[in-house]
This record gives sequence, structure tokens and C-alpha cells, in this order.
Amino acid sequence: MTMLMKKLLNAALLAGVVMTAAPAHAQTVGPQGETAVPSAEVKLSDADLAALKGKGYKAALLWHTSSDFTNAVSAGAKDEFAKAGVDVVVQTDAGFDAARQRSDIETALAAKPNVVLSLPLDPTTSAEAFRQAVKDGTKLVFLSNLPTGYKHGTEYAAIVTDDLFQMGKQAADALAKSIGGKGNVGYIFHDATYYVTNQRDQAFKTTIEKDYPGIKIVAEQGISDPARAEELASAMLLQNPDLDGIYVTWAEPAEGVLAALRSAGNSKTKVVTLDLSEPVGLDMVKGGNVTALVADKAYELGRVMAATGMKSLLGQETPAFIVAPALTVTKDNVSTGWKDSLNRDAPKSILDAAK
Repeated sequence: MTMLMKKLLNAALLAGVVMTAAPAHAQTVGPQGETAVPSAEVKLSDADLAALKGKGYKAALLWHTSSDFTNAVSAGAKDEFAKAGVDVVVQTDAGFDAARQRSDIETALAAKPNVVLSLPLDPTTSAEAFRQAVKDGTKLVFLSNLPTGYKHGTEYAAIVTDDLFQMGKQAADALAKSIGGKGNVGYIFHDATYYVTNQRDQAFKTTIEKDYPGIKIVAEQGISDPARAEELASAMLLQNPDLDGIYVTWAEPAEGVLAALRSAGNSKTKVVTLDLSEPVGLDMVKGGNVTALVADKAYELGRVMAATGMKSLLGQETPAFIVAPALTVTKDNVSTGWKDSLNRDAPKSILDAAK
């Protein structure tokens, strides 16, 4: 989901939303400091499935956009709902438009779904739009964001997201491995107050500083506009031509960093970034600068969102904050890694180059 963070941030800014940055932690925490529960711990038993079947329960998937990522989340949710005989009666794409999402919510509620899965684009607008669902007793499960003022257990069943700390940590581990555990690296982080990217970036930095004494972060550069990545990376490389590695906050700006490295004729500096993208994945399998991509398990996000919503339907307690695993994708496991993350094959260009 190469542009997801940028689009979410832009949508939030347009809506006048202030997202609070998460402080540094040694593990992923929720937007309000909630303790994370691994998604593997949230499963429906055979008895749960039997109790759900034949009740005519309905679900709605109200997404922020359409993409490989949301397609994989939807697939995970639909497969889980199908096990319990729950029909998905509505699926929408708001195109990163908060007003359109509000209209989607209102339209979907006319179908009277018992469970709604959604990523709220604007916490204020969605808080109002989902109010009727709360009154109707609809079980709400949110992806990554939370409507303003909503309380766990009474107004929503759970927030589900990536294991953000593990994504940053695995990026640090992969970069350290590629440079033999020693050397100088650059750190290109998301220079905006945004919960998801802030935790991931900080986890990378914390892991390098605590676990790899032979590696020093000698250059730091914040980025808010991915279009400036090549320019900023070129400046970093000009001042630090002998960098052994560079961390880039997500895959879209990593494309600009790769362009800067190629312009400089630099085939030595290793790059690690987060989320899957065809251009950076292709560089990786061709033996270029990119050494690893760290991604989330989007299909698992959907599975656990659906499972949580159905547990709430059964009156069971649900964790406030649930995280799905991260995985490191390299040239060696690119085919299985892409499939594990997005529930689809890697692009043909990557599979062909990996042969």
C-alpha cells in the first residue's frame, strides 16, 4: 500500500483532523496507549461458528479506498464471515473522501448490517455518521483509526492494525544484516504527526540504537512529500557519499531514493523500506540497492476484524487493540511473501525477474 499513509494524512489534514504522534515504546501501542493483543489470539471456536450460523447476520465493509491492500483485507474478512454464514451485503470505497465516506455509512446502515468493518478517514465526521449504528447495536470494528470520543466495549469492538513496532524492528534487522552489523546509515522518516508512520519509524531508530552498536545513524531527513524524496536523498548522499545503508519510511519515497542512488552511480548503499511496491520490489529481485521490504499481513487484518465483530455479536469480550504480524520480504521469499501479505501473486515483472 505504497501511498496509503500519504493519502490518509492528506485526507486528515483536509478534514482538519490532528493526529497525535505515538511516543517511543518497545512495542506497538494503540492510538490511546492501548496494549496490543496479537491477532492469532482472536479466533472463533467451532461452538462460536455454530452459534452464528442460521441467524441471518449481515456485514458491511466500508473502506477508505480500493487497492491491493483493501482487496486483501476484504478477502480475509469475507472468508471469515463465510465460515459463520454471515453475508457481506455492502462494500464501499470512499476514495479518501471523508464526506463521501459519511454518505457510504448512511447508505450502508439502511441495509441494517449487524457488523461493520471500516477505516474512519475523519474521526469527527465518522463519529457522527456511526452514531446511528451504535444506537442500532451494530458491532463496529475499525482499521487503524478511531472516531472521536468512542469508547471500547460500548461503541466499538476493537481497533485492528499492523504490528507497527515489529515493522520498524524488522526493517532495522534486515538493514543490519545486509551491511554485516556495522557501518553508517541514513534515516529518512515521515515528518508529520501520524500515528502509523511515527511508530514504525521510531521502532527502526530505537532498534538500531539499542541492538546494533556497530551501526551509527549519521544522517537524518524528514519527508512529508514523497515527490521530494529524490531531491532530499541526493542532498543526503552528497554530504554522506559513503553511506552503507538507508532506511526509507515507506515504498513511494523509496522510489525517489533509488533514483538518487542511480543518478549518483551508487550500487553499494543498501535500502530497506516498508510496504510492497512493484518498482522497489523489482529493484530488490534484480539485486539492486533494495535489500528487503517489510509489510503487513493484510489478509490477516481482515480475518481478525471479522472474527472480532462476530465475537462481539455473541456477547463475548473483545480486546480493545489488536495487531496483525509483520513479515520481511526479500528476493529469496518474494513469491510467498507477497502472497502472505496481499493474498495475491507478486507482479509478473517481479516473478519473472526472480526466476
